[in-house]
Amino acid sequence: MRLESPASWWKNMWREALPSGNGEIGASVFGGVQQETILLNHADLWHWGRRDPLPDVSDTLEQTRRHMDEGNYMEASWTLANALKESGYASALASRFPVAAIQLNMPQQEAFTRYERALEMSTGEVSVSWNDGVTRWTRDLFVSRADDCVVYRIHGDRPEACLDGGITLQLHPSDRWQDDPRYKELQESVSVMIQPSVVCYAGRNDDGLDFGAVMQLIPEGGQIIQEGDQLKFQGAHSITAVVRVFAGAHDREAEWNKLKKELAGRTLSYDQLLERHVSLHRPLFESASFTLGDGIRSDAHVSNERLLLDAYQGEAPEELVQRMWAYGRYLFISGTGRKDQPFGLYGLWGGDYRLVWCHNMANENIQMMYWHAHVGGLGELTGSLYRYYGGLMDDFRNNALKLYGCQGIYIPAGTTPGSGVPNQIVPVILNWTGAAAWLASHYYKHYCFTGDETFLKETAWPFMREALRFYEDFLTIEHESGQIKIYPSVSPENTPLNFMPPDGVQLAHPMPTAVNSTMDIALMKELLSSMLEAADVVDCEPGEVERWEELLKALPPYTVNGDGAVREWLDETFADRYEHRHLSHLYPMFPGQEVEREEQPELFAAFEAAVRLRKLGAQSGWSLAHMASVYARLGDGNRALDCLGHLSRSCLLPNLFTLHNDWRGMGICMDMPTAPVQLDAALGWVNAVQEMLLYVSPGLVKLLPALPSGWKSGQVKRWRFCTGHLSMEWDRERHFFKAELHAERDTDIALQLPAGVTTGGSTLENGTPLFAKASVDTESTFNKENSFNEELSFHVDGERIAPNAEAYGRYRVRLVTGAVMTVEQRWA
Repeated sequence: MRLESPASWWKNMWREALPSGNGEIGASVFGGVQQETILLNHADLWHWGRRDPLPDVSDTLEQTRRHMDEGNYMEASWTLANALKESGYASALASRFPVAAIQLNMPQQEAFTRYERALEMSTGEVSVSWNDGVTRWTRDLFVSRADDCVVYRIHGDRPEACLDGGITLQLHPSDRWQDDPRYKELQESVSVMIQPSVVCYAGRNDDGLDFGAVMQLIPEGGQIIQEGDQLKFQGAHSITAVVRVFAGAHDREAEWNKLKKELAGRTLSYDQLLERHVSLHRPLFESASFTLGDGIRSDAHVSNERLLLDAYQGEAPEELVQRMWAYGRYLFISGTGRKDQPFGLYGLWGGDYRLVWCHNMANENIQMMYWHAHVGGLGELTGSLYRYYGGLMDDFRNNALKLYGCQGIYIPAGTTPGSGVPNQIVPVILNWTGAAAWLASHYYKHYCFTGDETFLKETAWPFMREALRFYEDFLTIEHESGQIKIYPSVSPENTPLNFMPPDGVQLAHPMPTAVNSTMDIALMKELLSSMLEAADVVDCEPGEVERWEELLKALPPYTVNGDGAVREWLDETFADRYEHRHLSHLYPMFPGQEVEREEQPELFAAFEAAVRLRKLGAQSGWSLAHMASVYARLGDGNRALDCLGHLSRSCLLPNLFTLHNDWRGMGICMDMPTAPVQLDAALGWVNAVQEMLLYVSPGLVKLLPALPSGWKSGQVKRWRFCTGHLSMEWDRERHFFKAELHAERDTDIALQLPAGVTTGGSTLENGTPLFAKASVDTESTFNKENSFNEELSFHVDGERIAPNAEAYGRYRVRLVTGAVMTVEQRWA
């Protein structure tokens, strides 16, 4: 992607920088000509958190429930939080912060012209280019996956061009915390050592450990001179800087000496280092592809700024949709920890010292950032999520026992590395018990996509079982109905309408604590269902399966309000409030897969009504991405695309970083002046596009389930379903559709072909295609060629399958491992 301007946000310029990263080290390139800043981050560098011993306040659960039984919901809401506060408990979330900044000064002979900065997503290379008189200068940078270093090169396009300037490493100044004593202490801990061709930099974190970087400067021609706290270069034809970054060191000088030796031993050129990096990066980036139009991107060089201006005139342009899909994947690949750190809300590119909402948040945000991964062929990068939460299990068990007197695990919505204890001492967070169950769905999804029984038995099952143990202790059974009652119960992060304060009184979460939120019931139902499925593979203790089946039967049904919408809380004591960004009560339809139009049309219609009642002005960047996926599940591609259009007009910066909200009073989002960066929306965009074109569950695959009417042609390649991968292409003007399914494991699925296709301004009755055929190629017992008849029945594995009368266009497909099935469909 290309930009026509440098980072320009006043002061917080890192917000508009171009990112590069290898999952552990991040670099943010601002794009200045004479004075350039490149911010460096390390995944393991966090500070300013606090961890107190968690007191035993489990007796408050009985008090909370007694207040709720008496109708004193406001008092009940604060019982647990107040008990923790009164005990003096004051744990606080830590924040990421930058390691250092590469600071470059490069005097210009003339005023710059023909400026641009660019990101080549397939390689991870960021470049800044401009003309200084007759010379075109270019600065290139990438963060190597192969060699764990930042590689930076400056060069001109003429052999006689000479480079002059200075470069160093320094602590990046804070835009917001300059006067904070903690920042001043950090500032005073910094030391810089300059040696011939080397800059050594380090600071001390609040845990007493050092962080820093070592930069080696390699000139081509010219000379390097030590001058103060920087290296000056004169008369060089090009300069290459190689930087190693570290965190958590006990002795900065020992770390410097180690890294200097490693850097001195490198003999590879910039291009050779880039080639080694690209060999690891590119296969991840190209593991899947998506193109709208004919595949020939005549507008691929259009700048981000121009695409955003086009979006202001209407729906998101096709090129912007594709670019955002690719960019979200690029961010995920570049910012996902290869060790124990999951992708964060700022990725690896945060630029200040107490970032707003920097922690890992599990009541929506971290889940959204992983929804896309498996279908997009990036499932191998989800391991950091399981390692991160798996590494905090002792905290989670202690939380369950000390907060609620329950076995199993309680996961607070917000956590940071090494700290899984409660940190946000407010009812909307403390009283929500669904994080473990929601995260468990990601564990089980990984098993469904990989079929990895070792992962199921050793990683997913233990986590899921602990999540369910908590529910088994926490839930109650109503004597009259015999149904499960979950309370306290929170629908993140909403307050029932009848518990909102009078007009004019602004509180973020006045009274979120209720009974039987729809989300809590859905999470428990999904967890129980997954456990029962997995029990066929994993050994269970005697009586467990029978107990879980009884619990599943005892869950109450979803309820519908007077507007025909599914209720956010099953209990009618709590009135629905539509002016909110969270869509938690839609979980059974998305991201869950419990409710389908074809199977439960009336209930499905209630979920559809619920999303349409949400108010536009109350949304955020991430909620618009979430809503796009919801509309895709509804089969409404046009509304899904509208949501992405709203997002592009309100919460996209020129570098395509997504924001929590618009700060300019444009009426799309909630009003919040800080507008923090939140990259969950960028990754949510990826998922929304994938949901529009492909629905995947273990037993069902829908092709083009929510194709927007404006997307006349396009193709996807190597997208994944649970037991294989597929490619598709379509062209409405040529009345053509083709899909090719590759079975990587034995496959038994229902396959739903596209329906409701519009051609020439009219919709064919029932979306019925007039002609279709399929073939299955394999070395197994399948016939070489199996054709459909005009009724769209066909032979697979020797069995004739007729269309499902309730879901037209859905067929049973059985493929053995290695089978390749091709479906061609023509619309008249």
